[in-house]
Order: sequence, then structure tokens, then C-alpha cells
Amino acid sequence: MRDIPAAMGAKPAGERLARMRRSPQFDGKRFTNRAETAITPAGQGNQIVRDFILDREQRRPHQEVPLLTPSATPLSSLDLVWYGHASTLIEIEGRRVLFDPVWSDRCSPAPHLGPRRLHRPPVPLDTLPQVDAIVISHDHYDHLDMPTVRTLVGLQSAPFLVPLGVGAHLERWGVPPSRIVELDWDEGATVAGLRITVTEARHFSGRGLVRNGTLWGSWVVTGAHRRVFYTGDSGYFSGYAEIGAKYGPFDLALIQIGAYSESWPDIHMTPEEAVAAHLDLRADLLVPVHWCTFILAFHAWAEPVDRLWRETKARGVRLAVPKPGERVAVDQPPLVDGWWQSIA
Repeated sequence: MRDIPAAMGAKPAGERLARMRRSPQFDGKRFTNRAETAITPAGQGNQIVRDFILDREQRRPHQEVPLLTPSATPLSSLDLVWYGHASTLIEIEGRRVLFDPVWSDRCSPAPHLGPRRLHRPPVPLDTLPQVDAIVISHDHYDHLDMPTVRTLVGLQSAPFLVPLGVGAHLERWGVPPSRIVELDWDEGATVAGLRITVTEARHFSGRGLVRNGTLWGSWVVTGAHRRVFYTGDSGYFSGYAEIGAKYGPFDLALIQIGAYSESWPDIHMTPEEAVAAHLDLRADLLVPVHWCTFILAFHAWAEPVDRLWRETKARGVRLAVPKPGERVAVDQPPLVDGWWQSIA
């Protein structure tokens, strides 16, 4: 392990590995999706190279992304603050859950390589309120960030809830084992009166050349009266309807809309698929995540949210598109002012 950079994490071993091997999602060597999934379909290499070269200037905003500092006081029994990309705080019935916090300048194992932020974090990490749970969807660098985790260990006392195997990374980075809760699909834990459950997603994992050595997932947060769903990263699949039937309906769905491509159609949703997933889940308000902050695909910067806006209007879906740092009260009228269009 000493030869492996710390940011790449650690391989599961011992009882952690034994538990992984007992998972229905583990095929004896690695975790798998229930639906057949191609990470990069054969024959797409040349198309990816062409996409990388063309239209590069369209992949970033032409003006600065507007940032807000959220008010400290919740506006309702279910609020959210989106910090950019997938990093989101939900405040549900007086409790706080932080999803996929990434505050580093790059999502990469090295500080000077990899995709760089298009905007700074809207608030410093040490100004976050105390949270009740920190939830990680999977171990990709744009969702699990070593410097952020190491800082949060000292700033926060909340447990980290993660899919199977991801705890090995956290332990290497100094998270006490007593603060790590590892779960398989459809397993949950009760934290501060909330039931937090990891559910199926259609994606993959890995922080190096080896893929699928840890599990990935979506997440359900259930309070006494309110329910939230977060997709993590996922391609569209029939399981959303099953999740909606078993755990829904949801007051809020945080749904991935960016970094899609015809070259990897199975692992990230298009905006139109995101709306279909939202309807399958039986959710009320849709808030898009996984866009705006990092360039991870070849589409134009604002294309995901433009397409999403059109699709939600066509299908009668409530939509809120906050600026990074903006507080949203789920029960208030949807927040869509087209702010991104003026800077795209």
C-alpha cells in the first residue's frame, strides 16, 4: 500500500472483503450491475478522440458562475443547498445529510492533474453547519475526495455512510472505523432519527486501473414525513420504478444530468432520461446535480440544463435549478430563472 498514492485509497481486506464476497452484487471477482452495462462500448475510441478535439470552448461558461452564500436558517421542513457538481446538503425535519462533498480544486488523484473546477466552492468547508450524516455514492474522484474527507473528519463528528468496500479508502485517510457504515443495496441504517438506505444504481467504480472493486449506489433518506432520493451516478434502468414503488413517493429527487455521451450511454443519464427516472421514482421536485462544476464530457456546458428545462416543461415536472450555494425550500414555488443562459 505504501507504493500506492494515498488519494487512490486502499483495497478492501479481511472481514470487509469477506462481507463484499457475500453480496449478491459480487460475482466472485468484482461488483456488477444487474442490467448489462458497457462502460465504454467497443468501437467508440475514434469518436471519443473527435469529440475531445471539437467544440472545446463550448464546454465551459463564458462568464463567471454566480455563487451565493446560503442563509443559515432552514425555510421549511425540507430544504437543500447545492454546492456544485454533486455536493448537496439536505436539511430534513431538523436533521442534515451531506451528499458527496468535493471541495478540492481538481477531481483527481494528483493536485495538478485532472479536471479543474469551473467555479470555487460557494462556501469554505469549515463554515458548513454540523451535519448528522455524510453520504458517499461511490468512489470516483468527483464524488469521493480525499482532502475533503480528511478535513471533514476533524470538522464534523457525523458518520460516513458508504457502499460496500468504500470504507477501506476512508480508513486509510484517517476516518475512525466507528464512524464508517458500509451497506449493500437495499440495506439501511438509522441515523439521528432518519432511515438512510443505499439502493441500486447502474454505474461502476474505481480510483485506478482496477474497476468495480467497491460498490456504487443511489440513496434514499426517509424521515417521519419527508423523503429524498439521490441518484448518485447512473445510467437509466428499470430499477427506478422499483425504487419508487418500494421507497417512494419522494418529495425531492436529486438527479444526475451531466457528463453523458453516446460513447458511454449505460453509465450516465441524458437529461431526458433523468426526467423519465424522476417520473419512475414518483418524485415531486426535481433538482439537477452533476453538472456546472467540472468538465467530464464533451457536450456544451449549459446543454444538460437547457435540455432538462425543455423536457420538464413538456412533461409537467416541477423543477428547481439553484445557483451554487443557493438554498431551496422544496415546498415553495420552483426556482427556474434561466440564470445559466446569460453566462453560457
